[in-house]
Amino acid sequence: MKILDVIIAVALFLTTINDGYAGMERDTLQGLMPEGYEEINDTIISLPEPVAGLSDSIPDIDDPVELIFESNLDSLLNLWYVNNAARFSGERPVIDSSEFIIPDFPDSVYIDRLSKIPSVIDMSFNRVVRNYIDVYTKNRREQMEMMLGMTEYYFPMFEQVLDYYNLPIELKYLPVVESALNPRAVSRAGATGIWQFMFGTARMYNLTMNSLVDERRDPYASTHAAARYLRDLHKIYNDWTLALAAYNCGPGNVNRAIRRAGGSRNYWQIYYFLPRETRGYVPAFVAATYAMNYHEEHALYPTGIELPVFTDTIMINRELHLMQVAEVLDIPIQLLRDINPQYRRDIIPAGSRSYSLRLPVTYASNFAGHQDSIHAYRADHFLKKENLTVVPGRAGTAPDPPPGTTQVTYTVKSGDNLGFISEWYNVGLSTLRAWNSISGNLIRVGQRIVVYVPNNQADYYREVNNLSFAEKQARIGRTPTVNQPAATLSAGESGEYLYYTVRQGDTLWEIARRFPGVSDRDILSLNRLSNANRIYPGQQLRIRPAD
Repeated sequence: MKILDVIIAVALFLTTINDGYAGMERDTLQGLMPEGYEEINDTIISLPEPVAGLSDSIPDIDDPVELIFESNLDSLLNLWYVNNAARFSGERPVIDSSEFIIPDFPDSVYIDRLSKIPSVIDMSFNRVVRNYIDVYTKNRREQMEMMLGMTEYYFPMFEQVLDYYNLPIELKYLPVVESALNPRAVSRAGATGIWQFMFGTARMYNLTMNSLVDERRDPYASTHAAARYLRDLHKIYNDWTLALAAYNCGPGNVNRAIRRAGGSRNYWQIYYFLPRETRGYVPAFVAATYAMNYHEEHALYPTGIELPVFTDTIMINRELHLMQVAEVLDIPIQLLRDINPQYRRDIIPAGSRSYSLRLPVTYASNFAGHQDSIHAYRADHFLKKENLTVVPGRAGTAPDPPPGTTQVTYTVKSGDNLGFISEWYNVGLSTLRAWNSISGNLIRVGQRIVVYVPNNQADYYREVNNLSFAEKQARIGRTPTVNQPAATLSAGESGEYLYYTVRQGDTLWEIARRFPGVSDRDILSLNRLSNANRIYPGQQLRIRPAD
């Protein structure tokens, strides 16, 4: 083996440990993996012999579910084409909601169904996988039906690209876990887009990112980049579960987990040596694959999403603003933005290079026939540089107030959270955050929250600020179910419990949100529950409010 190959492999290993991908060209990683790389990789990390007594079988793992995709599932409901969706598409059986019970099955059924999914990726089943299946089929049913509706638009695109690179087609389910099929998803660590690329890795795979364009948000371009990245990771490990883990946390972390597990290359044997946020990644992928294939058995049906199934791609060679296209062709600007999410300021900065514009196929011929008129339409206004000034901020600029709305303010009271406020004003949670430059969920008593409401309902929403919590909940059809106070704490402790009666569809996470300073883990511990799925309607949970 050439000494140069060894040096190159060492460089790759050190690079992956630090995730130092920024500035490298698209094909660099492929060039760093000569024939025989697997042997070099093993030599470099000096993997010890497997520890005696380690079984190749799946260990009895019962970690609590880590909802690594919780915020993405929430933000999914705030996309324009989701908000404008028909409630359901296609045929669905009529269900008496008063008698409806969410389907549940014994483990043997899940094992049998997973075994029947045609896949080259290991679809092992255990309690962690079961917990994630419950998240998709029980706890987050509305979001699951939204994603099912969006697959008609996204999955053909994913399948075409995965087939081009000769990769397993079932990798199309990975963005369900990564981003909930939301091209604008941004993680706390800054991973962006439908495939959740970090900035450095995206640069390595030649995705364009600047003040006007972020191709991590382009479903087509990012799918090509993700396919190349997954292909390269599989070359390293020759195992898809390890490649998936490395996609989430980087090859360096996976290599360390392998080393700490005594050299085992079985995902379930290195499970506890992976970063905590990565442990649930492969189980969530298995669960998403299951839920997408067996959704009807769980009475889950696609929502009709307002995304054009058939689109055409036009290459743009001159600078263009999406509003020019929207107004001339009479396309809703939000739809145009949602099928071209890579343009951060609605500008296609073509000139030195071409950029793509996706249009519903019914509009593509109109664009071709009126292209000069579209480029000329109000160009002095839309392309004026003063109108493109970016206001500094982590998540970009706050959205402009919607037309036909009035600004009202709400003063935060004790016990409030952003979820409640968004429901009381009937606005999306992510939109509420953007209007108020809030990056997370933290708000304080006395803080003033700005909300934009329809002009003809301004007086109705102004009243919200003066209502009691019960009155505000009653407005949205919810009755408080917390009964004051119940039992005195045991000896040596002080204070009182509150009791909450579980309702159909409740999850511990949603219950915890109702009580400031209380987490789902607090409720688990206080009620001596072993996992989050062992709650049932009518059950009373003890809650200890924060001081």
